[in-house]
Amino acid sequence: MAFRLSNNLIGILNAVTFLLSVPVLGGGIWLGTRADGTECERYFSAPVIALGVFLLVVSLAGLVGACCRVNCLLWFYLVAMFILIVVVFCFTVFAFVVTNKGAGEAVSGRGYKEYRLGDYSNWLQKRVENSKNWNRIRSCLQSSKVCKKLQEKNWDQTQFFKADLSPLESGCCKPPTSCNFLYIGGTNWTKVAGNSSDPDCNTWNNDGGQLCYNCQSCKAGVVATLKRDWKRVAVVCIVFLVFIVIVYSVGCCAFRNNRRDNRGGGGAYRGAGWKGGYA
Repeated sequence: MAFRLSNNLIGILNAVTFLLSVPVLGGGIWLGTRADGTECERYFSAPVIALGVFLLVVSLAGLVGACCRVNCLLWFYLVAMFILIVVVFCFTVFAFVVTNKGAGEAVSGRGYKEYRLGDYSNWLQKRVENSKNWNRIRSCLQSSKVCKKLQEKNWDQTQFFKADLSPLESGCCKPPTSCNFLYIGGTNWTKVAGNSSDPDCNTWNNDGGQLCYNCQSCKAGVVATLKRDWKRVAVVCIVFLVFIVIVYSVGCCAFRNNRRDNRGGGGAYRGAGWKGGYA
């Protein structure tokens, strides 16, 4: 019974993974084909579909390989799992390295922080400085209406200055504090000429479709958000890495079981299927 436990466990785990891959794949296809989908949703549909296909194929190989004693499929499953372990490990290390630098700058008399692109890692800076990448990111920000919350607020100047804004709201939905613009309400500001050399001051526009989406501060807000999210993902990846290493180890035991079956009378077991004494 103990000898077959690894095969049964791998079979159960991959059956669950197979069932989970179906909604993942369906969700990715839905994001990419919905008529009213945004550019952002269509952009993220490709990796979701790829993840769904990967889970579907690998889990199916592991399920059939473990339960039906098909060595070639189980070997493919173990190779795919090993590649996944390496990729997750490399991504986790990379995520911690590129997010190790940079933080928001506290401003006196303000509840929010200011963000400067130069404070973050060069790799992240280059990603948002690329015009093709930024046009796609800006389209996502505009379509997701990231500044809508501020536009609907009826705050006075004191309330706004005390607000705890997110990095995106601080960088994209208002001019930098150094501009010394006069706050009117919502996302409306009155420009005051000659108060700052910051180029973002000239880029700011009260138009709800423009605001500071082309500002360096907005790019810094995006990078700050990526840094926060990537750190969270990296922590989750550590837990996931431990889990898949355990699954990989169990899979190796199942592969060894299959080889023993093939060498020492495994044909009788395969002929009897699940009706044998290996429950």
